[in-house]
Amino acid sequence: MPEKKDKNTNKKKIAILFGGCSSEYEVSLQSAYAVITHIDTEAYEPVLIGIARDGKWYLYRGEADRIPSDSWQQEGSCIPVAVSPDRELHGILLLKKEGVETLSLDGALPILHGKNGEDGTVQGVLELAGIPLVGCNTMSSAVCMDKETAHRLARECGVKVPASHTVTEAELEGFSQVAQWAQELGYPLFVKPMRAGSSFGITKVAGAKELQAAMQHAFAYDSYVIMEEMIDGFEVGCAVLGTEELVIGAVDEIELSQGFFDYTEKYTLKSSSIHVPARISPQKAEEVKAAAAKIYRSLGCSDFARVDMFLTPQGEIYFNEVNTIPGFTSHSRYPNMMKEIGISFAELVSRLLSKI
Repeated sequence: MPEKKDKNTNKKKIAILFGGCSSEYEVSLQSAYAVITHIDTEAYEPVLIGIARDGKWYLYRGEADRIPSDSWQQEGSCIPVAVSPDRELHGILLLKKEGVETLSLDGALPILHGKNGEDGTVQGVLELAGIPLVGCNTMSSAVCMDKETAHRLARECGVKVPASHTVTEAELEGFSQVAQWAQELGYPLFVKPMRAGSSFGITKVAGAKELQAAMQHAFAYDSYVIMEEMIDGFEVGCAVLGTEELVIGAVDEIELSQGFFDYTEKYTLKSSSIHVPARISPQKAEEVKAAAAKIYRSLGCSDFARVDMFLTPQGEIYFNEVNTIPGFTSHSRYPNMMKEIGISFAELVSRLLSKI
């Protein structure tokens, strides 16, 4: 039976999805907690939907403080749920012991990183159910997650991209062709899973002896792997907000003292620093922003995303990737780039939800 609604409230029910079947599960918990604790509860009623590592969905009604420590799956706080296919309901089914109840939603904001979160799968489920989505849609999410497709489209709109080759597991068996492609790209190069986030499975390969092990490591995360030339330069990023009219935050810059910006560096900054704004000229910053906007639009992005690029010593801009659901803790790159132009974290969350 349907849940009773309070007739005296005009708050919009917004589902915040967190967790997920992804190697970035823990990152999602941190990002979602930051968003949840900055929602304007005078205007919105957060409906917390946790996705466990095994893929089970739960309506979480416990304390938000339990989310970042991954202690949210407590008996009595979690109700199994499923997304309803009924577009008139545009909501979820609560699978209670005493029977099924329904809960309509006004919108959903997935804070899920990586596979099964940013790749269009969750977005497709929500769109089929008629639940308004905050963020990139199914097609854009899938395109951005696929490194080869994203690079092809960026190249088509006039943005430079690193040279690369895509490898299947079948091609890895012979290996001679793979070794030849690597030789053509030149060392050092990067080996990456085609569809993974937070630099999981990525290896910087200095020479031919390291190539096969790097391939096997990447294939542990995806069935397709991309070999990519290393661009001499440093990474810059742009936080983009909006769909028709775009707001672009201050350009940031990643300074590395060694290695590359892998998972450990992204979340510990042991040997790297992030500069906001980037230490580049105002003119070059505007060029980077223009490239980010071009990529964002050409890949069909909407609402928000972070566009990452490389800037060479010669001032050339190369596309790296788009994160359709970037890290969203209060100290993450995306919010900090927006903060630099005067948009606080709470205002950023309100702007995202205002489209519902």
